[in-house]
Amino acid sequence: MRAPQPKPRAPRRLRRVVTVVVCALAVAQAVSWLTASPQVGHFRSAADRAAYVDAYTEALALMPSPTSTFDVPTSFGTVRAYAWVNPAATGDPVVLLAGRGSGVPMWSENLPGLLARRTVYALDAIGDAGLSTQSTPLTGPVDQATWIDEALAALHIDRAHLVGHSFGAASAGALAVHRSGRVKTLTLLEPAFVLRWPPLGTLLWSVPATLPFLPRAWRDAAVAKIAGEDLSRLDQANPVTRMITLGGTAYSAELPTPRPLSDDQLRGLTMPVYVALADNSPITEGEASLAKAELIGDVTAKVWPNTTHSLPMQVAEPLAAELGQFWATHDT
Repeated sequence: MRAPQPKPRAPRRLRRVVTVVVCALAVAQAVSWLTASPQVGHFRSAADRAAYVDAYTEALALMPSPTSTFDVPTSFGTVRAYAWVNPAATGDPVVLLAGRGSGVPMWSENLPGLLARRTVYALDAIGDAGLSTQSTPLTGPVDQATWIDEALAALHIDRAHLVGHSFGAASAGALAVHRSGRVKTLTLLEPAFVLRWPPLGTLLWSVPATLPFLPRAWRDAAVAKIAGEDLSRLDQANPVTRMITLGGTAYSAELPTPRPLSDDQLRGLTMPVYVALADNSPITEGEASLAKAELIGDVTAKVWPNTTHSLPMQVAEPLAAELGQFWATHDT
């Protein structure tokens, strides 16, 4: 049987324009300490949800059609999950965890290359934008690990090659630390708050960038400071760009702020780990994160040239090739 055929891919310009929004949302959760107590994530209004779902649906259509769609109950809410089965693939499946405010369709550039090598699952995060729904507050990394572990168990995934981008990498790291038996290999793509804190200036600009009561012009100016590009120049007609933008404005995320893994936790990771860093990232600062990554016992760490925090979108094809080899090496 042949693997599912990909649909036409989004324009290459998407890789650049989405960078701005992704960079801003990656640090948005840093202001969550201003919240007095854990809450449940929610859309700000019915109209906001409808706009987001419309963009999400359009963006999902840019991807190969899922083999199956699931709504999986967990202790913290219901997880929307998708499976793309490659009947010719061998070895453990790949599980994708998207970055802050993104939802599964952020992987539209990456899925064709990954699916050519593996069966792929992707999850919308509980407590963040997407089609998952939250019922119970998340209070820390153990809770993050628990809902992912429960979702994978319900999907009958005993072990997986886990891939996370940005805040999705922080969630992947939580699973690797607290539910390590579920993780065959761990891939951290531009991991926000995993290896080190973002620079102070990035954190400070994230505050006005994500406060919904501030004038739109102020928030856009703050986003431009974080990402180095004017938000008004983005192509909001593109559904992925629009989805990620709405993920930050239409949804009130309630996620615990990740803290970088301690040196002992990094040294304690027993699975093979691949770390991809961007040389022009305002989050990880590329080379500045290498020393922490190298504390991991079995690590492949690389700084990708000419990339930003949206690294997965910018180097989708060569990244898929490297990861395919990485997974094949560790299948036994």
